[in-house]
Amino acid sequence: MSQNKKIFFILTGLTLVALFAANLIYGAVSIPVDAVFGILFGGDTSGNAAWQHIVIQSRLPQSVTAMLAGASLAISGLLLQTLFKNPLAGPSILGISDGANLGVALVMMFFGNSFNLFSLYSLGGSLAMIVAAFIGACLILGIIIYFSTKVTNPVMLLIIGIMVGYLASSVISILNYYSTADRVQAFVMWGMGNFASVSNDRLPFFVSFSLAGLLLSALLIKPLNALLLGEAYAANLGVKVLRARVIILMYTGLLTATVTAYCGPVAFIGLAVPHIARLMLGTSNHTLLFPATVLTGACVALVCNLLTVIPGTDSVLPLNAVTPLVGAPVIIYVIINRKNIHYFN
Repeated sequence: MSQNKKIFFILTGLTLVALFAANLIYGAVSIPVDAVFGILFGGDTSGNAAWQHIVIQSRLPQSVTAMLAGASLAISGLLLQTLFKNPLAGPSILGISDGANLGVALVMMFFGNSFNLFSLYSLGGSLAMIVAAFIGACLILGIIIYFSTKVTNPVMLLIIGIMVGYLASSVISILNYYSTADRVQAFVMWGMGNFASVSNDRLPFFVSFSLAGLLLSALLIKPLNALLLGEAYAANLGVKVLRARVIILMYTGLLTATVTAYCGPVAFIGLAVPHIARLMLGTSNHTLLFPATVLTGACVALVCNLLTVIPGTDSVLPLNAVTPLVGAPVIIYVIINRKNIHYFN
């Protein structure tokens, strides 16, 4: 590893720590820095129970969620961009996010705010949406994996994924048309994304699924590097291309479904972050690009979470109102300079 790349990883790691601390300190409610660290490390909190509740029950899980969600979406984008050799491929391109949206739409606009699962468990509120989103994403993922065994051309598979996403969006539009105004509004608000929706009691599940997806994806570094040179070359190196494609789709689906189920459909992070990591490193070698994408994705998500807080007010912007501010300029730069940037070599 060159000296410049070592410096990049050190600076990115330090930036991640600084942004994580900033997310704990900065928020709609002003809390002194010494009080925040006192609450976190068991010091004197001056008896302010409200501050302690905000830091421990809100900001800490929100910061952990943002960090893992950003890393998960970024890796999902990296996997898909390498698989399809398309710099504009992202986690939502295969309709997995649309499947999660459809699951939530069914719960919120058709079944109401609760539903019975196999007539044994009654699920209400946000837990019902999490389960429905995960089931919807997994169903769409199953369809895509099935077609991946029938279609050998990655471009055709990409088109099928887009069409499946359109079908899911069509069903959502029909549900919107027949639903009440308050339910439609609730669904629209959910669709704007939110890192604050993961409470402490649900955080262990979110962390477990996210880390499992990230660790499993790390095992694909060698096949991903082989696929950069083309499927025929990868096959000559001993990579079982069809099997690798299915596994990539499965791990992408796990990461995307987890984030979408818990945080809503977060836009642009999965699409833009892999490009930021490539531009900073100047390489497509996944041995370096994979950890760089994880760190960059976590940093970008934490930045977006900070930007949702309007200074001087107690108002918080929707997450997807902020993510395009970071992601859109990157994508525009990629489109304009695509011929001069060697992504897949």
